[in-house]
Amino acid sequence: MAEQFDALVEEIGRLPEEWHTAGSLGRKVLQRIVHHAGTGMLSRTAETGSGKSTLLFSRMSRHHTVFALDYGGSISAVRNSPLFDSSAVEFVEGATQKTLPGYRFDGKLDLVLIDGPHGYPFPELEYWHFYPHIAAGGLLVIDDIHIPTIHNLFAFVRDDAMFELLEVAGTTAIFRRTAAPLFDPYGDGWWEQGYNKKRFPATLRQKLVNLIPMAMQRRLARLLGRA
Repeated sequence: MAEQFDALVEEIGRLPEEWHTAGSLGRKVLQRIVHHAGTGMLSRTAETGSGKSTLLFSRMSRHHTVFALDYGGSISAVRNSPLFDSSAVEFVEGATQKTLPGYRFDGKLDLVLIDGPHGYPFPELEYWHFYPHIAAGGLLVIDDIHIPTIHNLFAFVRDDAMFELLEVAGTTAIFRRTAAPLFDPYGDGWWEQGYNKKRFPATLRQKLVNLIPMAMQRRLARLLGRA
């Protein structure tokens, strides 16, 4: 099975770089996804955006869901490709900001690729809708982490106990879901999240203030008040 997927990646890699104008994952990234996904078929997978990754997942997954617009012909190119297995793929067309909130996942996801709209806060919205459904041991792939808005998401997930960073391939990060408990998507608990623990307080001024003993802080405050 692994050899079949490797051969498929080679075929996909021979497609033109501008196969459609919305951009696609490169051969190396697809190879690394295959490597980390293992040798067997995946049960359920999902992605935002459509492209060469969709061709791969159509043959790697028994049920793959694509949330995308046909931007730059990204869906049309997939549907017209002889490498595409339409029987395994469900297209949910439209802006992910509208389609993801209304979608109901039937079972856990073995792999999720976030590669939809890149403006803030849309990658975070996609993450919020996906992360409760990713199975323990499943993969989370975040593309275009060189873009600041998406790098923010990458940095957050990298510090989160729910995910282990496996690899950064070019500008694509590949994580594996750990056995850590699910962070309540309807709660708060910001103080429990690794990203906040490492960076609290957020401002340099407050960090410097925290280095001053409290008694001295009070004394300085009184002196400043008199001034």
